[in-house]
Amino acid sequence: MKARNECYTYFKIVGDFDPDAVTHLLGIEPFESWKIGDLRANGSRFDFACWKTGLCEKYDVYVEHQMKKTLKELWGKVDLLNRIRKENDVVFYLEVVPTVFPGESTPCLAPTLDIMDFCHATRTKIDIDLYVVDSLE
Repeated sequence: MKARNECYTYFKIVGDFDPDAVTHLLGIEPFESWKIGDLRANGSRFDFACWKTGLCEKYDVYVEHQMKKTLKELWGKVDLLNRIRKENDVVFYLEVVPTVFPGESTPCLAPTLDIMDFCHATRTKIDIDLYVVDSLE
């Protein structure tokens, strides 16, 4: 069985804030969130809050298509996102997590200008966590 490249993307907010307030303000349900002090799986407590939305797991060699799907619900909420950023100690991330295998064509990780415009307008960092698998074992 030949391995295939994979990639997922999502948007997250990290810092000192109330994730429930963000959900209410944006009108978007996160796929995952936690508050400062919530328990981790290992029994320790989170020392930062997190709110994640826009998970796109359907791989496209043009990862910009996944980025656009991730940001789809956020395009019209730049003012609200900037309000969240200004009123709280938070950082925004557009997370891009590709896994590539030998012999497969490499994904195009370049965001389009409209994606970069959104990131600039909201001060969103693009975080690319690239995983290269050199064997199937």
